Amino acid sequence: MKLYSTQHESADVDLQEAIFRGLPPDNGLYMPYEIPAMPASFFESIHTLSLPEIAKAVCKNLLGDDLTDSEIDGIIDSSMTFEAPVVSLEENVGVLELFHGPSMAFKDFGARFMAAIMSHYLVKAKREIRILVATSGDTGGAVAQGFYNTPGISVTILYPTGKVSDIQEKQLTTLGGNVTALEIDGTFDDCQRLVKQAFLDEELRAAFNLASANSINIARLIPQSFYYFAAYAVLRRQGVTKPVVFSVPSGNFGNLSAGLMAYQMGLPIQAFVAACNANHPVPDYLASGNYNPKPSVETISNAMDVGAPSNFIRMRLLAGDAIEQVRKIVKGYDTSDEKTKEIMLDVYQRTGYVMCPHTAVAYDGLTQYALDNPGEYYGVLLSTAHYAKFLPTVESTLGTKVVVPARLAALLDKQKKSIPMGTDFEGFKKYLLL
Repeated sequence: MKLYSTQHESADVDLQEAIFRGLPPDNGLYMPYEIPAMPASFFESIHTLSLPEIAKAVCKNLLGDDLTDSEIDGIIDSSMTFEAPVVSLEENVGVLELFHGPSMAFKDFGARFMAAIMSHYLVKAKREIRILVATSGDTGGAVAQGFYNTPGISVTILYPTGKVSDIQEKQLTTLGGNVTALEIDGTFDDCQRLVKQAFLDEELRAAFNLASANSINIARLIPQSFYYFAAYAVLRRQGVTKPVVFSVPSGNFGNLSAGLMAYQMGLPIQAFVAACNANHPVPDYLASGNYNPKPSVETISNAMDVGAPSNFIRMRLLAGDAIEQVRKIVKGYDTSDEKTKEIMLDVYQRTGYVMCPHTAVAYDGLTQYALDNPGEYYGVLLSTAHYAKFLPTVESTLGTKVVVPARLAALLDKQKKSIPMGTDFEGFKKYLLL
């Protein structure tokens, strides 16, 4: 796989360099020149394939020039060890549950795949690296779990103080070992800015082999495309033949970009709903044609509190670049906190299904899409995290206690270990160089 920078001012790279560099020197994002379509035979038999089998087929189609079939098999076997079921919610609406991995968030797919593929290259080259990652909630826990005690890799996670849930914070601050958490006195956008500046700093790059585990890294997007194919396979097994619409809770837009990669590989999708909270620069862009990122604001769907999504350029390019093309496949809607709570309660009272706030935003996005686009199709909500990770919000909204999985409940009694830090880059850089 050959990749270019979206700024077009840095040299092209191969897959290995793109994974370990994370960001090109020109501050763009790496994009593959070619995303080959899956063969027709793959879609004819997709209903017979498991998620790991789908992942292997997609990887071999994408990365066959970079890795052998046996290397791909090993990476998938070690990383894709959990399922992504589609649970029927109501007529023509299902929930793609992406929280059955170790950290109970969708980012387990990307983090575990990335850890496996990085480890593969590091073992071959006998190298060590330092991962830097910013999180608005779930990325930190997934990266901490995915890379914990991985030989040759140390992990530094930046998160905004007071802006992640208690369980999310415990997931990224209680492991120790090769995982360090920096509690930044600012927003997710501040955390992301510090990470980006670090990758562009020549002194830091000379001192460390730096790599990123955010969705700015192309190795995060590739495995996230797997579950779009897998959801389609589940629907076909269930006898669903209608066109499919995916409603994606969107913050940094890596998840939706991964869906567009699947779309580019031939997955038949009618539309993607970019479902946003009060941070909605992409729905605004789709409405006006002008992209104006803004400072993020705090909401109850905190993992989506991103005012300047890093993957906007990838989303735009994968959807066709020109605004007219993007609008054909991506539809944008936003939802208030008040409406989010109304949906969580309504769905629970009608169906007994407990949603996290992000899933409720996706539900509302699909509802708004249905009003604008009447017709026959099957809507799939991406449920990106287990509801118990947002316990105070969920229980106060539903007016009842909910079941907390044992592995999350156990975290609540653990002592967090984090290093407080401001938002100035020089202070962050000084810490890294200690």
